[in-house]
Amino acid sequence: MTEELILRPRQASDADALFPTMSDPETMRWWSRAPYENVEDLRETFASDAQSNWQSWAIVKPEDDRPLGFVSAGQKREGLVEIGYLLAREAQGRGYARAAVTLLIDQLFAQGQRRIFADIDPDNRPSIALMEKLGFSLEGRLRAEWQTHIGLRDSLIYGLLVEEWPSRKGG
Repeated sequence: MTEELILRPRQASDADALFPTMSDPETMRWWSRAPYENVEDLRETFASDAQSNWQSWAIVKPEDDRPLGFVSAGQKREGLVEIGYLLAREAQGRGYARAAVTLLIDQLFAQGQRRIFADIDPDNRPSIALMEKLGFSLEGRLRAEWQTHIGLRDSLIYGLLVEEWPSRKGG
């Protein structure tokens, strides 16, 4: 079992801990933007959270406030939210992503969302595996959806409805 994690609002200062990950071409391969080139730009991105329709939370251990990554949720329409997540390379493979996304899903459904979805690159096998483990269903493929730093990419849309989500707290 994964050790306990908490989600706290992401702060601009979290950029310092996450810059090594978000400047890494391999870790950022499946993102719709290129890796960050300097920590100041990442701080600015994190600071601008309040001006967007996305909310982001740092993934931290209760005894250590250093972020292991973050989860985000963007309101698309009433009852419908898109999620995203990133885990620092050194924190991958320990179950942290699954634990953090589970906390986020519980929170979003408790707030009254009816559907959560994720937009995933078809070659991002770890993210696809995570969504499938959490009970998300493949809803469709959008061809040539994103022009990214690695070229024109398709998107797979994975969705989960509130009635499909058994709370995984404690289990």
